[in-house]
Amino acid sequence: MKQFDFVIVGAGSAGCVLANKLGEDLNNKILVLEAGPMDYNLMIHIPAGVYKAYKNPKINWNYWSEDEPELFDRNISIPRGKVIGGSSSINSMVYMRGHPLDYDRWQSECGLKDWSYDQCLPYFKAGESSDRGEDLWRGGSGNLGVTKGSFDNPLFDAFEEAGPQSGQGYSEDLNGYNPEGIARFDATRKNGRRCSAAIAHLKPAVSHFSTKAKFAL
Repeated sequence: MKQFDFVIVGAGSAGCVLANKLGEDLNNKILVLEAGPMDYNLMIHIPAGVYKAYKNPKINWNYWSEDEPELFDRNISIPRGKVIGGSSSINSMVYMRGHPLDYDRWQSECGLKDWSYDQCLPYFKAGESSDRGEDLWRGGSGNLGVTKGSFDNPLFDAFEEAGPQSGQGYSEDLNGYNPEGIARFDATRKNGRRCSAAIAHLKPAVSHFSTKAKFAL
């Protein structure tokens, strides 16, 4: 029976990152267990195929909520990825960190002393490789490929123009210095393909260890 130093249950976003980090120690033998298949479905990797991936029961657990009293007892669909990469392999690829004030509020109101935005920002930067390039808010050498929204559509242009006109404002980068206003979302894409947690973290680790057989899926 094979022996492993670490057994990771679930190859979703957290599992993929954990496997990558544990794999930095070349002496670790790591086993990753995942209920779903490998991410061989082409629709996972083509951004335009997101709806096909999202609706595929072979790679989506397709959970549903209980009756929601505040929603007239309706059941709400709760998609969760059942595939290598987890939900990062079927989601809409929106990359949005959240408003900095939320992190500061967690620190000040919830007693989470290490969760201010200034403390979290270095980790955001270390984890991403943005096509905007590295700056005060962006990382340029992390595992996760992040691409600025660039789809050409006159409706998008009109929507952006409506931001300042309506008082909502406009932001060039919601994850940057101005987190408020109408803007195009960033996406977890790289070189025109989805950059899931499996692509960004797990597969590089597996490839690195494959010659020594210290990493198993």
